[in-house]
Amino acid sequence: MGKPTGFMDYNREESLSEAPLERIRHFKEFHVHLPLEKQQEQSARCMACGVPFCQSGMMIGGMASGCPLHNLIPEWNDLVYMGNWEAAYSRLKKTSSFPEFTSRVCPALCEKACTCNLNGDPVTTKDNEYAIIEHAYEMGYAKADPPRVRTGKKVAVVGSGPSGLATADQLNKRGHLVTVFERSDRVGGLLRYGIPNMKLEKDVIDRKISIMEEEGITFVTNANVGVDPKAEELLKEYDRVVLCCGASNPRDIGVPGRDARGIYFAVDFLTGVTKSLLDSGLKDKKHVAVEGKKVMVIGGGDTGNDCCGTAIRLGAESVVQLEMMPKAPDERAANNPWPQWPRICKTDYGQEEAIALWGHDPRIYTTTVTEFVKNDKGELCQAKLVKLESKKDEKSGRFMMVPKTGTETVVDVDIVLIAAGFLGAQKYVADAFGVELNGRTNVATGEGRYETNVPNVFTAGDMHRGQSLVVWAIREGREAARAVDESLMGYTNLAVQ
Repeated sequence: MGKPTGFMDYNREESLSEAPLERIRHFKEFHVHLPLEKQQEQSARCMACGVPFCQSGMMIGGMASGCPLHNLIPEWNDLVYMGNWEAAYSRLKKTSSFPEFTSRVCPALCEKACTCNLNGDPVTTKDNEYAIIEHAYEMGYAKADPPRVRTGKKVAVVGSGPSGLATADQLNKRGHLVTVFERSDRVGGLLRYGIPNMKLEKDVIDRKISIMEEEGITFVTNANVGVDPKAEELLKEYDRVVLCCGASNPRDIGVPGRDARGIYFAVDFLTGVTKSLLDSGLKDKKHVAVEGKKVMVIGGGDTGNDCCGTAIRLGAESVVQLEMMPKAPDERAANNPWPQWPRICKTDYGQEEAIALWGHDPRIYTTTVTEFVKNDKGELCQAKLVKLESKKDEKSGRFMMVPKTGTETVVDVDIVLIAAGFLGAQKYVADAFGVELNGRTNVATGEGRYETNVPNVFTAGDMHRGQSLVVWAIREGREAARAVDESLMGYTNLAVQ
């Protein structure tokens, strides 16, 4: 602990955000980070707790508390405070495969579990992580480090999202020959096409992929495994196959009028915008046109917020966001104490931008769609809505959100973006390899294990655990790599944490 009084000497200072009405003019990252000297002061606020919940990654009250990667946060906070940036990077990389990604897109579970939350503001751990990794790139620490010895074992990783990349990175470090197959035209999976540029600019992904290629990993794009190439080809050519294809089935809204033109899944909308942006700077117009249109986003999570921010940047006339659940409290409730994840209302960047632009929060709580209305051309023109209330179901005993009589309304809308979550793995991939799915349509494995029912076939990430955070996908990839390595070599020295 470099400065025992640091948490009292320095107030929390985090990276600044470009003003909402300025940042909506572009698709670039909009955070302005502190200079290194200031970041060192922020690291001094870490108390090096005897029980550091920030790195625990435990499930408390049904939610994760602390970093699922078990990052050695007090250690590298202290090293940053001391100005030993290279050692801080070394400690960070012990547990984290991609700090360049998590320092941008992670919701900072570490900060929510920080002890400073008990009587003040948490340490700026996410910003500290960003400073460590970006300084490492600037100084040349984050360079390629190929394995000195190869085992001769070959592993195919299907999917290049965060779990697939983490699996490939770890197995390559062990000396195995790894090939990553990606269905899309570019590597990155969810990171590339599921997360908008303003949260993660794609040259950050390209920078890391170039290093992984230098280290010996092969990437194959436009490869729809299960179709071309076929599953049998991979099973024959490779010693092990790891399925990291994500939770790719978007949850639909099954109401009358669903076939109206103008209704899109959020993932397709975000993918189209990012691809058009990368291909042509949006000039090819190969994305959903929302300029001058009334947009409704169905779903209140991160993806729904990303749709809000993206639609605003594309020039939507208005944006509303429907949420089935009531608004969360602004402060922790008595039954939600630290170090549990705080179940409080979060106003994210897209909602901030809507408020700045139109003067009100775009979210409409306890509301759902009962019908989409088409015009005589089959185009969406209105949506019928109803308010919801919580009632106890007599059969199950659970409280359910049900329509409230007499609250029906009709609103004009041109575009609907469905951001209602995902249901699990795409069946054609599972069928191609013959792997079993569980009741949640995720690939089935034993508890805490990554081997499927098919010999030599493993799985990881959202395809395995269901829709989740990037940081959980990375942890799954690291753990799956350890299981694969042990199956190949009879033992493993790969570290999960």
